[in-house]
Amino acid sequence: MIVRQFIHWIRTAPAGERAEATRALARAWLISDLSADDRIAAEGALLMLLDDASPLVRQAMAEAFARSLDAPAAIVRALSADQPTVALPVLEHSPLLIDADLVDIVATGGEEVQCAVARRIALPVSVCAAIAEVGCAAAALELIENPHAELAPFSWDRIVERHGHLAAIREAMLVLEDLPAATRAALVAKLSETLAQFVVARNWLSAERADRITIEARDRSTMNIAARSRGDDMQGLVRHLRVTGQLTAGLILRALLSGNLGLFDAALAELADLPLARVSALLHERGGNSVHALLRRAGLPEATFAAFQVALDACHEQGFVDSDDGAVRLRRRMVERVLTHCESDRGATEPLMVLLRRFATESAREEARLFCDELVADDVVDPVYDDLIAA
Repeated sequence: MIVRQFIHWIRTAPAGERAEATRALARAWLISDLSADDRIAAEGALLMLLDDASPLVRQAMAEAFARSLDAPAAIVRALSADQPTVALPVLEHSPLLIDADLVDIVATGGEEVQCAVARRIALPVSVCAAIAEVGCAAAALELIENPHAELAPFSWDRIVERHGHLAAIREAMLVLEDLPAATRAALVAKLSETLAQFVVARNWLSAERADRITIEARDRSTMNIAARSRGDDMQGLVRHLRVTGQLTAGLILRALLSGNLGLFDAALAELADLPLARVSALLHERGGNSVHALLRRAGLPEATFAAFQVALDACHEQGFVDSDDGAVRLRRRMVERVLTHCESDRGATEPLMVLLRRFATESAREEARLFCDELVADDVVDPVYDDLIAA
């Protein structure tokens, strides 16, 4: 009887009053002890209200049902397909929307709709993958900042591929401590490309000069990333470097001359298609035969074999061990030792000599910066302690 009266009244009531009445009816459905007949009648009335001309009515219903497991599933699905002002609360919160529903909504919805889905709690892998694949940049940013989202490695990579040129995306991803090393390297590459295009467009540098600086900066960043990578994360990084064409003889030699044996071993294992343990054992054997055979199998230029051998011998003599702060910069003594050897080696090619000279310059400048930083740090005196001495 009450529902019948409600239906008669709502046909002529103003939109605002209809919205408030709809909100009350929806709450009654959720919390009142309705009889079976009243529940059927109430559901019929609510279904009828889905066709109300005013979005205020449907919005009131969406707000009431958005977080409830007991809401009528058919009504929730209808609300999720409504205009954004109505659908957003349901899309962001409703536990009644299954993964397949959400994937379809992401594929067909606009920016506001995709962002609402990306903010959901406990967002599963499949929905995250859909947002990464077809979602707008704003939705991708919401996804990155959602601590409850379950992103697979391929979803991270897809976001970088589609939106990595945007500063907001890069900044949001780079602050994540558990970001895969391969994804971090891809972001750095995107940033390098963006900066190179910018300076070339402004005619500040030639394209060739910008490309060389980009590669050098990218390789230095790779050393920083690799120094903090271990196990599967390191293998993923090396695989990414190989697929993207960055796993060059120059990068591998830089890793060795930086004392980053983890990256060096993993790179050769990837290129030679051998187990990492086997590669590490071969590299730590004294004598050049096994090392040269490994380098040859990895497809590295034979002209670089002597440089690798001298650098590896220096690593063994000095007992370098990877560390977060010690395997990111070139070791000046090692670089100069390899350079000196190659200068007297008739087999050394000009490209190798150019690369080693660049390494020598870079290592000398880095060592000078560190020396000056230490001098400045030593000269800093605590003012309070200085006043005590004067007293």
